[in-house]
Amino acid sequence: MFTIDISPYLDNVGATTAGRTATGRLNVWNNSFAAENLPPGGSNVMVGGVPYVMPPFGGIDPDNIRCAGQYLELPGPGRAVDWLHLLATGERRVEDEIAVHFADGSVDFEPVRVSDFWAAPAAFGEVPAFETLMHYPAHTQFGVPASVWSQRVPVTRRLPLIGIGLPVNAALHVFAVTLQPPDGTRRPAAVSTAGTAPSTGAATSTAGEAQPAVPSTAGAR
Repeated sequence: MFTIDISPYLDNVGATTAGRTATGRLNVWNNSFAAENLPPGGSNVMVGGVPYVMPPFGGIDPDNIRCAGQYLELPGPGRAVDWLHLLATGERRVEDEIAVHFADGSVDFEPVRVSDFWAAPAAFGEVPAFETLMHYPAHTQFGVPASVWSQRVPVTRRLPLIGIGLPVNAALHVFAVTLQPPDGTRRPAAVSTAGTAPSTGAATSTAGEAQPAVPSTAGAR
């Protein structure tokens, strides 16, 4: 599998520290995840057998994409892909479409469904990735957990994939993206020329073990 560097597109703060809860912007009430309960930025985490590179959690720099139709350009000439894996959450239950762009110019629209971050079981069969305390702008709410999910989106056309078009849906927040090739082999994770934060150590979610990363050539657009 190949992780994709989405750092050039990060535009929203979804996790904060206990001393900086006012900077959270996960929803209209400015809730946020507790950064102390999440892996360090730049670390490599396995969730249900899928490797992800963690964004910078801490309440200062953006750590997720709040979906507004962004186009994520993929590295190189493209490669065939069976699945897009998203580390994501929803301000509410999200049911929308992702545009998958191929090297021959064709575009398919595939369903993406992601559960609410708010203290509830997965509604669409996602793998639970992380559960944290719930932050409000002025306090930490104990007893009400917040969830990040690992969800997958199918890619049915057997052509090189060159880009991903996110939906125009502010309720969907994407923290990391990984591609799974048709042969299903796990390969070193990759980052773009824009670069990600250096690994601060391997972190593990409740769903798996960490895996290292190596650079690629993903670009921003």
